[in-house]
Amino acid sequence: MALVHRVLGDCPGCGSADCFGNVMVHGTTLSRGCGRCKHWERITLPKLRKQIVYLDQSLLSSAFKGGDLRAMQAVTLVSQLASEQLLVAPHSNVHEDETHQWTGYGGKCATDLMEFIERTARGVEFLPTFRVEHTQAYKGFTAYLRQDAPVYRIEASDAMSGDLHEWHNYVYITVGGYLGNAQLVSRYKTEAVDTLIDVLDMWSKSTATFDQDIALEVRDAGRNYLREYFKFVSRVSNGDFGAMLDAPISSHCVQTLLHALPEETQRDEAMQDIARYFASPYFAALPCEWLSARIFATLKAMVRDGAFANREKAREKLSGVFFDVKHIATYAPYSDAIFVDNQMANILGQPSVGLHNKFGTRVFCLNTIEQFMSWLTRSRQAMSTDHRLNLQRVYGNVL
Repeated sequence: MALVHRVLGDCPGCGSADCFGNVMVHGTTLSRGCGRCKHWERITLPKLRKQIVYLDQSLLSSAFKGGDLRAMQAVTLVSQLASEQLLVAPHSNVHEDETHQWTGYGGKCATDLMEFIERTARGVEFLPTFRVEHTQAYKGFTAYLRQDAPVYRIEASDAMSGDLHEWHNYVYITVGGYLGNAQLVSRYKTEAVDTLIDVLDMWSKSTATFDQDIALEVRDAGRNYLREYFKFVSRVSNGDFGAMLDAPISSHCVQTLLHALPEETQRDEAMQDIARYFASPYFAALPCEWLSARIFATLKAMVRDGAFANREKAREKLSGVFFDVKHIATYAPYSDAIFVDNQMANILGQPSVGLHNKFGTRVFCLNTIEQFMSWLTRSRQAMSTDHRLNLQRVYGNVL
């Protein structure tokens, strides 16, 4: 006997009335069974290629907290395309961190938001940023050791978990309880924007070229990994085993790279290899490093050209920019489209960033929300007749 989620009629096996229908969907297989006997059928479904969309809080807040009609229409359309197996908007811990910044969290708007996230993610999640960064670093290092071409190959499994391009089952794993610290996230954001405001004057006086700024960003990223690792090793060697629990997660990246080297490699030789890798084109080609370096170099160029001269307005416009850059640089290369705030969209739209040319990722914001909805509508209009028929076969009247 089976748990029938969509009853189709009488069982072809035992003849029992109204007990046969769709039981589950797995991959590209629709399974049908009977609620009273063991009769079972399998139907092969066509393969899917869903659009992957990263939605940041600017859209979600406008729709679920701000009551912006256009934003509400946009998220309704996103939800519709997700139910029609045309789109997936993976869940990220960022969504929960941002939602928990809302005053009065726990109200209907927050509940509606989490329901929307679960409905459009359907169990697909963006992995934590550090996991994606460390995976990219490891793959780049192995390519460096093999002396392959310094070109990074994008793979969805680097950044996402779950059945990405699969037909949705009738039940799915929902987002778990919130495990973050909303107050800590808020404090880090405040400290980060304070730091950024402090360096704007320095950036405005810099004589470095754009390419030099890119090289500086990549170099500093590699040095930070080494610095945090040596701090971790120093703490442990001095008997501070609390480092195992509270050391920055970036301190573990070098340890991950060490596993790629032969066991007989001497420590000094290993560290020299890793240092050379961080200074190589292989590290600079990692998507997260490639993109974040160009975003910050572009931001510096904008400051030199007179942008953000009013520091108070700059504080408002650039609030959370470090967090935004980290998540965009991590997830945008794996997405067909991203929806970000207006200021970040302006930065990403600069030719010097080259997000769309490099990764094919479209950028939308509230200023271009009509274009976003047009893009979604075109995706829906391109649905094939076969896809539409199989939607009816699997889910019934979802259109």
